[in-house]
Amino acid sequence: MSVSAADIGFALELFDGLGPLTHRKMMGGLCLYSDGTIFAILHSDASLWLKGAGDWADHMTAEGWERWTYSRDGQKTTAMPYWRLPDAALDDPDEACRLARAALACL
Repeated sequence: MSVSAADIGFALELFDGLGPLTHRKMMGGLCLYSDGTIFAILHSDASLWLKGAGDWADHMTAEGWERWTYSRDGQKTTAMPYWRLPDAALDDPDEACRLARAALACL
C-alpha cells in the first residue's frame, strides 16, 4: 500500500505555512523536507509523524505523543525518531506548522 495523491496533497497543504517543501516517496510512505531537512513522514495509512531530536524529542515524549515503533519476525522492537502528529494539529495548519518549526529547530 502506498500513499494516495489526496493524502500527499493534504500533508503539503497542512504544512504550506513552512514555505517551499519537497517530498520523496519511500517504502510506501512519503518523506517531507524543508530546506533539504526531513521533518515529517506520511505513512501509507495517512498518519503524519514529526521527526524528533534533543529537547523536542523529550517534549513530545513528555506530552505523551505516540512514538513510531516496529518489529520484524518477533525480533526486538525498534523505536524510530518520529512521533505521531496530534489529532488537533491535523485540523489546524497554524498549529501543525508551529509544531513542525519546533521539530526543525532541533534537527
